[in-house]
Amino acid sequence: MALRRATRGTGSHEDLYDRRTSVQPIPKLVSVLGSLRWALIEGVALRAYAPERMTLDVDIVVHEHDSRRAREAFIGAGYEIVGDSSIGGFTAREDTPDAMPVDVISRSDAWLEDALASPRFDDAGYPVLARPYLTLLILQAGRTQDLADVLRLLASTPPDERASTRRLVATHVPDLVEDYESLITLSDLEFGPPREEQ
Repeated sequence: MALRRATRGTGSHEDLYDRRTSVQPIPKLVSVLGSLRWALIEGVALRAYAPERMTLDVDIVVHEHDSRRAREAFIGAGYEIVGDSSIGGFTAREDTPDAMPVDVISRSDAWLEDALASPRFDDAGYPVLARPYLTLLILQAGRTQDLADVLRLLASTPPDERASTRRLVATHVPDLVEDYESLITLSDLEFGPPREEQ
């Protein structure tokens, strides 16, 4: 549908993707989780690479072997565990009216240890998965909003990083390579091709 109807370059101006904001308040997760390795993912994580997308919760990822310690850390910091996730993990929430829930996703992907060992940091100092890993994770989720988020990530991903991300996808989820290539086509259609370095 996009190929039939969209006009090349009609998305947001490329200068918009140079802006980084950290407006949305996030709980003080560094003090909650201490030395545990974790990183922002999903909507809030986009702000490290593209304009911030507002969301009603905060999503983080921890390695499956740290999930129990993460749960204990949230409880110890006064959070209530309000539910378990069907994909692994749990949701924690502070007992204040405006508190954003924190969805803690626990995974055991082969690439996750490396990803958590070398995060990027957003403007507020929160760890975020490096863009190739974040792209891979969001691509695997595959919901409509996730696909839109991948388009936003790809808009500012230089060609060499797109190629390395493609290799990452091919190594870990080869059945998603064609989808990844399609999203590159759609991103370039909407935003134009990326500059060499971002």
